[in-house]
Amino acid sequence: MAARITRPRPSLFTAHPARTVVVAFAAVIALGTVLLSLPVATADGTGPDPVTALFTATSAVCVTGLALVDTGTYWSGFGQGVILTLVQIGGFGIMTMASLLALLVSGKLRLRLQLTAQAETKSLGIGDVRRVLLGVAGTTAVVEIAVGAVLALRFRFGYGDALGHAVYLGFFHSVSAFNNAGFALYADSLTRYGSDPWIILPVAAAVIVGGLGFPVVLETLRYRRRRRATGRRNWSLHTKLTVGTTVVLLVTGTVLTCLLEWRNAGTLGPLGWPDKILSGFFHSAMTRTAGFNSVDIGAMHASTLLLTCMLMFVGGGSAGTAGGMKVSTFAVLAVAIIAEVRGEPNSGVLGRKLAPHVLRQALTVALLGVGLVMSATLALLSMTTLPMETVLFEVVSAFGTVGLSTGITAGLPTAGHLVLVLLMFVGRLGPVTLVSALALRERTRRYELPEERPVIG
Repeated sequence: MAARITRPRPSLFTAHPARTVVVAFAAVIALGTVLLSLPVATADGTGPDPVTALFTATSAVCVTGLALVDTGTYWSGFGQGVILTLVQIGGFGIMTMASLLALLVSGKLRLRLQLTAQAETKSLGIGDVRRVLLGVAGTTAVVEIAVGAVLALRFRFGYGDALGHAVYLGFFHSVSAFNNAGFALYADSLTRYGSDPWIILPVAAAVIVGGLGFPVVLETLRYRRRRRATGRRNWSLHTKLTVGTTVVLLVTGTVLTCLLEWRNAGTLGPLGWPDKILSGFFHSAMTRTAGFNSVDIGAMHASTLLLTCMLMFVGGGSAGTAGGMKVSTFAVLAVAIIAEVRGEPNSGVLGRKLAPHVLRQALTVALLGVGLVMSATLALLSMTTLPMETVLFEVVSAFGTVGLSTGITAGLPTAGHLVLVLLMFVGRLGPVTLVSALALRERTRRYELPEERPVIG
């Protein structure tokens, strides 16, 4: 009699990876809410109301930075420590999970075949998982320590803070910056340091590196070493699109912000031209989904707020600490539009043809994001009498997990706070889980339907 072959039972991650990510993050948010609800978490020892604890925990885990209270004065040292831990878990967790999901949906892993073979190890593959985890942990540690040290030295010797306090300030803002969280220990965020490049530039650098995404950072470092040996650089299409689009958006955001706010007395107007350019660049970099600000967002012109909304909606790179629909999605849609305008049958960029399912996924993510933003904006407008541009700005900031605010967050009704909580959670995990779910559900149709073309336009 032939021996019965028993297939190993898939683990939770290999069977339902997207569901696992959602459940894990929801559990961390629940735990964070409980810890922040303790009386010891607040400076006055009374404890926050449940909505404030839930909102803050969600904002921290989803590395958003929106807040109902002042982080530096309302929360105690314990509460700030919980927030920083949640930020680190949220940033590290989403980078790890997104990177593993990227491995899962890539052709290199042969999807379910290799996943089933590795089910007993509870991983995608020992080598792949080890490389991802060590890479994410190493990148996180190096950037956060380096930026934290620079900031600590500046706080200590530039502003006279005590050594311990300077170190705390430096590493708190470094962790917050690299994870694109935007939590600051000052009520005015980093406005008081808006003209100090030793504070502004390290924070911006941490935000940009974290927002590029771990696969891009790892590939850049790997090919840098290979280029030293061979003299050639051979980046993947994803890395080229992410880096190129990020640079274009950073430059465009800087130029347009400076032009629109150059004479605004409430923002860039009183500054000298070097400080104007520095503040314009910092604001553009923060739209990569980090909520720090060096000028008063509420004093910006409506045109600048709309520009910021567009940049925040795009967000940063995939499998990183940034939110939004991602720059690669934006680049793919731009390439598809250019190909259609030119009348080309296929979409191609940088010598590569884009697969049709990639275009469909990008369009799905973008349109669902627009629909979610519009629905949330309509809901908040029905609850308040606030101007549409400020409500839209707040909604896009929450969906893109940015954290920039015109100052209306705390004044929203409780139902509005809960809308933003849901928006931050969906905005953080939605694109990752949606794309992975679409990729895993992809099927090859064995027949073709009759073709017919409806009238477009």
